[in-house]
Amino acid sequence: MLSNGNVAVAIVQCQVMVVQDKYFNEIFCISHPRRRDRYLDVHTYTPFGGRIFLSSPVPHARIAPSDILTIFPPTDKVNVPEEGILELPQQAFSEFTELNFRHQKRCESMWNAWASSH
Repeated sequence: MLSNGNVAVAIVQCQVMVVQDKYFNEIFCISHPRRRDRYLDVHTYTPFGGRIFLSSPVPHARIAPSDILTIFPPTDKVNVPEEGILELPQQAFSEFTELNFRHQKRCESMWNAWASSH
């Protein structure tokens, strides 16, 4: 499945997830016509433990390009022990963890602001 595309971190259904799509680099290339696509069809993976991610219960999603938080470079070798399982390299996992932490803090901050106003 990894041959289908690059790996990235994105917001899917209000959660930070690892996603995979074969057009990430093409969409963000200025000269490529796909850059105007309104949505991306991606495969979604949820954290399982450590650097391991499993295919999510709903493994396909359609997201806006603006939902992508980062795209891992092709030099980051993502291990695929079995179909539906990804193992991120340590640096990519650290980046995922940081982005997930920031998203969680942002959600908590919005909740606290709402709760204090009501």
